[in-house]
Amino acid sequence: MFEIVALMLLTHQPMQPTMEGHASFYASSRQLQVTASGERLKDDEFTCAMRDGVFGEYYLVVAENGKSVVCKLNDRGPYAPGRVIDLSKSAMRALEINGDVITVKVYRLGDKPPRSPS
Repeated sequence: MFEIVALMLLTHQPMQPTMEGHASFYASSRQLQVTASGERLKDDEFTCAMRDGVFGEYYLVVAENGKSVVCKLNDRGPYAPGRVIDLSKSAMRALEINGDVITVKVYRLGDKPPRSPS
């Protein structure tokens, strides 16, 4: 996360969101089913589903409450009208929302996850 902020400060160019809209979460009934990428869906991992994008790339999801998570794209969706991204249950929980849907901004980070600060 700090790498992203440092990059923005050093380049003096703000990151532009890939998309903005509503996020929801995968239903637990799909737990351990195979996703479109061939990986198994696991509620305890930070993963997401979007209609477009390269499987294995990482996305920063920033909620309207200021909380954020980094998720790996491993599935296609969401299929509910008006939604731009589906998040795993643990990713949605980390955003500390009250409800099933939240407004988010989504930023593409690329194929390598950002390093955690030491």
